[in-house]
Amino acid sequence: MKHHFRAAVPVCFPLVFVGLLVAVSFAGPALAADTSTTPKASFSSIQIQPMDANDIVIPPEFRVAVYENVISQIRKTGKFQHVYRGGDKDAAAAPDLVTLHMTAQSFKKGSQKKREVTTVSGSSSIVLKVHITDHAGQTLVDRDVEGKVRFFGENLRVTYDFSKKVAAIVRDTM
Repeated sequence: MKHHFRAAVPVCFPLVFVGLLVAVSFAGPALAADTSTTPKASFSSIQIQPMDANDIVIPPEFRVAVYENVISQIRKTGKFQHVYRGGDKDAAAAPDLVTLHMTAQSFKKGSQKKREVTTVSGSSSIVLKVHITDHAGQTLVDRDVEGKVRFFGENLRVTYDFSKKVAAIVRDTM
């Protein structure tokens, strides 16, 4: 007796494929529900403190640029109704205020000329510890964030890169 396996494959394959699609379509919502994370906390206000240099020599223009760029980028996230600067007295009245602190970990001022000539030297970088606390002082975020300029751009562009990364952290965690 001769078996015809070749004839059975074209008939069985579509049936198995349709069966898998049906199983995945019913299991998909159940799998998605199992992997959900806890809801993000919602805060209406943030106060951004100026950077603490922490005995690391950072030129004043970099300190100011970090502070201003972080404020600008966090405003652009749209996560907060109010973005307060450090020392703003109105922030004390906000009931669900979070505070962002930045402490310098390292700083390397590169050379724009070297970056333009060669791609292996002249990079700028800044690493700051970003610490976000709620009104009660409980830590919400505690990360080291690095801003870099490797190829083209002015040295101050490192502060823009850093602030974009901080804004992404705020957007993803709050």
